Amino acid sequence: MHFPNALLSVLAATQALAHPGHDVREEALARRAYLESAKRTDLSHCAAKLRARGHEQRGVQRRQALAAQNAKRGIVQRAPSDINKTHLSTADFDQNTPLHDVFAVNASCVLSPEVTEGPYYVAGEFVRKDVTEKQAGVPLYIDIDILDVTTCDPVTDVWVEIWSCNATGVYSGVATGAAFKPAPENLNNTFLRGFQKSDADGAVQFASLFPGHYDGRTHHVHVAVHPSATERANNTIADSTVSHLGQMYFDQDLLDRVEALEPYASNTAGWTRNAQDWLLMQGLATSDPLMQYVLLGEKLEEGVLAWLSFGINTTYSKEAFVAATYYAEGGKANTKRPFLE
Repeated sequence: MHFPNALLSVLAATQALAHPGHDVREEALARRAYLESAKRTDLSHCAAKLRARGHEQRGVQRRQALAAQNAKRGIVQRAPSDINKTHLSTADFDQNTPLHDVFAVNASCVLSPEVTEGPYYVAGEFVRKDVTEKQAGVPLYIDIDILDVTTCDPVTDVWVEIWSCNATGVYSGVATGAAFKPAPENLNNTFLRGFQKSDADGAVQFASLFPGHYDGRTHHVHVAVHPSATERANNTIADSTVSHLGQMYFDQDLLDRVEALEPYASNTAGWTRNAQDWLLMQGLATSDPLMQYVLLGEKLEEGVLAWLSFGINTTYSKEAFVAATYYAEGGKANTKRPFLE
């Protein structure tokens, strides 16, 4: 899906007004520049190599183990067969389909488009797998692996970071709360943020919560790859040099179901659906940043296991703009640039 330049300008202006502190125009231009200079915009050339060296098989085993560990009743709900409408499957499964076949489905032949960090990037976050911190919401278990888009090799031994808002649309670690209202006390919060180091398959896993929504954006999880970060003595990382910044998304039908549950349903902020989110639409023009997933029980409340593989340009790096930094004594906002326009 490609938009003419005039329409892009109108959409960008609308989004910039709808989401205070998040200049979507700047983000869109950065993404467009990256894609125009990228030699490849997908990983289709890697498929045979990944299969031949057992990378896909190991991914299957990882997801099976993660599901077995977190499915409360040992039930993984299977998918409908319409591959054009859902990422719950891309195969014609039924209730007798082996789990091996379910987890073999992977969006591994895509490149997540480069984006900016948005207005809520925080340095100094903890190295940890579980980032939930007793926040309320639907459990979300994330399995991602990172590949070199040129060589198709796993990107190993790098720090991978995720962050997202909570069920009511609030990001931790910044001086704003719900509806973008000032909340300096929120600087000391660290929920739904964390780092893990990629393994021999370029893979990391996190235990998180399904993100909520806030004005101007659909539900998403941010991901960044730090090529040369160092863990500090207090188990945090403050490095802002990144070789990839991306966002991972979810199917609209899954979002509809999540939003019917509490505390998501109590969020009164405006809800931008997938088809209205220009950044997602621009991403879909060149790749597929929507996560594959299965449900970890008969009820959505029991959890979601979602996974995605993406390629990065390992020769590329940039400095992420840091909204705030978390120190041993607490969070401190970066006052060099205002976030509420």
